[in-house]
Amino acid sequence: MNWRQFLLSFTGRVGRKQYWLMVLLTLPFIIAATLINGGFEHYPTDSPGALALLPIVWPAFAVTIKRWHDRNKSGWWVLINFIPVVGELWALIENGFLKGTTGDNRFGPDPLAGKT
Repeated sequence: MNWRQFLLSFTGRVGRKQYWLMVLLTLPFIIAATLINGGFEHYPTDSPGALALLPIVWPAFAVTIKRWHDRNKSGWWVLINFIPVVGELWALIENGFLKGTTGDNRFGPDPLAGKT
């Protein structure tokens, strides 16, 4: 999978390694948004810090949806993140720690196929 497919497409599957790579790529933007808003007592999505998050919104959704696909679940599961605490924790466990579907599934080939 090339970078364009990885960051912009909502089709296919990615494994945990690629998911955590995206998490690491988003951290500088989240930290910048937090600092722009005056520290951790404010949410990073409060304006004007939200502007710092704009470059990562689409790629973060794209990679997360592909990770849900690897778990053989619809990309609509990304909406669980909007449930405070419980939804965010559920998404973290499912996407960050649980193994994806072994072999092909309805969303495409196994991203780990052929790797040991």
